[in-house]
Amino acid sequence: MLNRIRQKDKLVYPNQESSSILNPLFPDVRFAVISDLHYYNLSLGVSGAAFEKNLHQDRKLLKESADLIDLAVNHIAKSEAEFVLIPGDLTKDGEKIGHLELVKLLEKLRTAGKDVYVIPGNHDLNMYFGARKFVGDRSESAETLAASEFADLYHNYGYDQAIERDDHSLSYVAELKENLWLFSIDTCSYKGNTSSFDYVGSKISQNQVDWLARMLQKAAEERKAVMAMIHHGVVEHWIGQSILHSDYLVEDYRKFSRFLASYGVRLVFTGHYHAQDIARADFEEGAFIYDIETGSLITPPCPLRLCKIKDNRIEIESKTILESYRPGSGFAEVAFTFLQKTFELEIISALKKYRISDQDAALIGRHLASAFIAHSLGDEKSENRPVLKENDLGLWARFVYKRLSKYLDALWHNEGPADLNVVLNLGKD
Repeated sequence: MLNRIRQKDKLVYPNQESSSILNPLFPDVRFAVISDLHYYNLSLGVSGAAFEKNLHQDRKLLKESADLIDLAVNHIAKSEAEFVLIPGDLTKDGEKIGHLELVKLLEKLRTAGKDVYVIPGNHDLNMYFGARKFVGDRSESAETLAASEFADLYHNYGYDQAIERDDHSLSYVAELKENLWLFSIDTCSYKGNTSSFDYVGSKISQNQVDWLARMLQKAAEERKAVMAMIHHGVVEHWIGQSILHSDYLVEDYRKFSRFLASYGVRLVFTGHYHAQDIARADFEEGAFIYDIETGSLITPPCPLRLCKIKDNRIEIESKTILESYRPGSGFAEVAFTFLQKTFELEIISALKKYRISDQDAALIGRHLASAFIAHSLGDEKSENRPVLKENDLGLWARFVYKRLSKYLDALWHNEGPADLNVVLNLGKD
């Protein structure tokens, strides 16, 4: 029986009321997850003032992206993983040459006998503004991959394996193993991109919701266990994320996650926020859902996840490949310094809009950067939090800092289960 939740100007979610599907039995399986690869083809330029400016406005190791992806691919190829999930942001900014070359890098996984499933992220399609090539002190438009080309290019990476595709998005359903379905849900709003704006947040249509409901109902009737892969988060990962960074969550994420959970979806593998974090949401009648977010493969510490489902429990093991890149060279230390610096620059730029002095902005920036890095690494330890003496700040900066302190507290507090290495029960508690 379906209970349709209606809100003015909001999507209608047909939630499943039957409690008979709330305790799915998952088959035993092993798989890997990598996310936010942001592959950058070096032919687009790696020198000059324009590239350096772009590089220091972000936290990605763009020059090393191919090597880091190759390291992860080789690690997974040697593992016991049966398949690999990649929940979006495959390229730096949707450059067509990046997509064409990434397919070749991922082919190693298929050669090793691993099925690979992808969906687009907000950096992958119709990037008329973001797709650039760099020439000295200027940048030029680079050819971007059109949404209409994505499924054809990645036909070996989920789309040809789909048992059904959505006509209104790049979503699809695939059977990973007997009695286990993957819902690869496209939540990106690339159709709204222009030459001056690339959309970061999510967008889901009513047609897509209705397709999901029909397929979820079919999975329930056929007694299939179901898990999902989505670029945007479906559960808030720290208190205040939905206020400060709402673009990193699915719109109406509470209703959307309740909708999935009502059909027995226990696991959703997400990316987008570049953090290693696992969050859980609970609903009525014992329904619940885990949002297992994986950090960017080319942002320190360059993580991947190895997962094993057995006896209706999932064991998640997190690995990092940064230390394996140029071992003994000190590159990992340089990369983390780069991470801290780029976080600080981004935060200082935002604080300057509030007319905070350079000295105060730098001090607050260091502390906020440390908090975001702690969250992105996972398993935050509040005892490692540096102390900021408010008396070291000017009066106005002190006021602004107090307004931000609740978010700092939330970032340093690991709400929910462990983030890196954990065993989660997939049955009712």
